[in-house]
Parts: sequence; C-alpha cells; structure tokens
Amino acid sequence: MQRAEEVTFGGSALDRADDLRGDEGALAAALGGGQARAAVIWRGKPLLAGAALDTLAMLPVDHPVLRRYKVPPILIGRDEGGLLLFAVDISVWVPPELEPDRLDSFLDASEQVHPDLSEGMVFAELRRVMTRLTPRDAEIAATAKAIFGWHESHRHCARCGAKSRMIRAGWQRACDACGAQHFPRTDPVAIMLVTHGNSVLMGRSPGWPEGMYSLLAGFIEPGETVEAAVRREVWEEAGVRVGRVSYLASQPWPFPASLMLGCHGEALSREITIDPHEIEDARWMRREEILAAFAGEHPEILPAREGAVAHFLLRNWLADRLD
Repeated sequence: MQRAEEVTFGGSALDRADDLRGDEGALAAALGGGQARAAVIWRGKPLLAGAALDTLAMLPVDHPVLRRYKVPPILIGRDEGGLLLFAVDISVWVPPELEPDRLDSFLDASEQVHPDLSEGMVFAELRRVMTRLTPRDAEIAATAKAIFGWHESHRHCARCGAKSRMIRAGWQRACDACGAQHFPRTDPVAIMLVTHGNSVLMGRSPGWPEGMYSLLAGFIEPGETVEAAVRREVWEEAGVRVGRVSYLASQPWPFPASLMLGCHGEALSREITIDPHEIEDARWMRREEILAAFAGEHPEILPAREGAVAHFLLRNWLADRLD
C-alpha cells in the first residue's frame, strides 16, 4: 500500500541511534553537557504543549523537574542536527486530587498539570491527541510510552524471577542472577478490512462508546502466519470464512505494546454468527453507511477512532486507495 506510512505513528524517519545505546561515555557526555532534550511521560501520558495540545514538550535533560525524580532516561534517538533525544518517566509524582480509575481508559479526558512546569504544559492521554501531533512527535511519544510500559511490567527476570536491571540506554534488561538478557516486547495483532462486494465487516467490543464500530482484530498466535490469523480471527469472532488475504499497512500501537498489521481479506460468505465472548456485535456495512458515519451523519453508527489504523484503512477503502 503506497500510503502505508501515512498512518498515525507510521514513522518519521527517526534515527534511533542504536550505535549509541551501549556507549555510556557518549551518553553521559550528552546528558551532562546539555546536548540533549527529553520527552516526559507520566503514567503513560506524554507531556504536551500548545493551545491545542498539538506539540510534544521536549525539556532540557537538566531541567529541575527531571533532576528531582532521579530516574534514568531512555535514549529515543537523534535528530537531524545530531541532538540526542531521550525520554524520562516521572510517574512517581502524585498529583493532588488524582482519579486513578480514569487513567489509561478509552475516554480519559483528564489532564495533569505539574506545578513546576511551564504554564500550558499538561499530561494528556495519547489516544486523545495523537492525530494533532507531527509524525516525529507522534513517533517519539509512542516509543516512549511503549518502552516505559515494558519496563514497568518486566522488572523481574522471566527465566529465574530475580530482579533485572535496565541496560543499553533502556533497550535491554539484564539479569545478574542467571545471566538472561531481555528485550522490549511487541505483540503482533492482525486487523482485518474484510470486504464482500460493496460492504465491509464491522464489529464492536463491550465497553466501547455507544454506536462505535471498527474492524475486527486479534492477536497472532505462535506458529501462525498473518494470513492464517486473519482467517482464524474472523471465523472465531464472526463466523465468516475469508479467502484471499493481502497485507496493507502496519501501525505501532502502544496501548500497551502492539504492532497492528492491517490486512485486506476477501470474504467467502456473508452469514454472521458472533462469539459473544469475543465481540458484542458484527454487521456488514455498505460504503454509503461508512461514509455517513465518517461524516457524523449516520443515525446509529460512530466511526472507528480517528488515528487508529482501522480508521486509516477504512478511509482509504472508501477512496479506492488500497493499492
């Protein structure tokens, strides 16, 4: 698909500076010499600036707030001018009147303001603002959120259970007890644009906003090809058989750590039998219905979330741009 990398988080040609991850001297020099900037994450939320929250805030690595929490930065990459880009997680900060149940939810509209950061800087849910960010800011934010999430859930060695430690500027964990080495995890997920004639198969999960439908999706299992996963997931969730499958586009999805593999599947049948343990509903929708939903004019249906690969694939299907 020619427009594949136009998807949100689709890549900005960021130099990820792998050559520096193990160079402790170069990293220390950059951190100590003010030749670096850092994105700031709080409980998965990036620090944003701008009236529309459309800019990822990048602070000097020696900013007083970052020094106060004394957490090791993770190397994200290097910009075109050679400036190193890091990320710092200050999740140990506890804002007043915090409502933990709202955090990381589908509709989290809460904002957190650190009292010692510049006016206008807030922490906000990435899914809420992802389409406002530049491709570079979006890639940095997604990378930082995903890598910190991995560290949070992998503090102990998967082999022996001992505590592990972060090495290589955040891109590896080492277990001193048994010598095991652990690397950031990404879970592959197939997401399917399944069509039959002029219709596309749409489904919804429990807990979604009322009326919201999206493409079917599911995790790829060990020993399974992407094509087989598409056919299996559609059959399991909706009882629809799929024939030809072709790859379209991918999207890093750091909620918490997935790689969405967008595919086009050609349905061999139209009869739907849902598995209520998997999804709440599924239905075939004509192009005209999807167009109305995108325009906000459908009486029942809300479109897939803007910025998600499902929305991207549907938009390109409507425009006949899947080539």
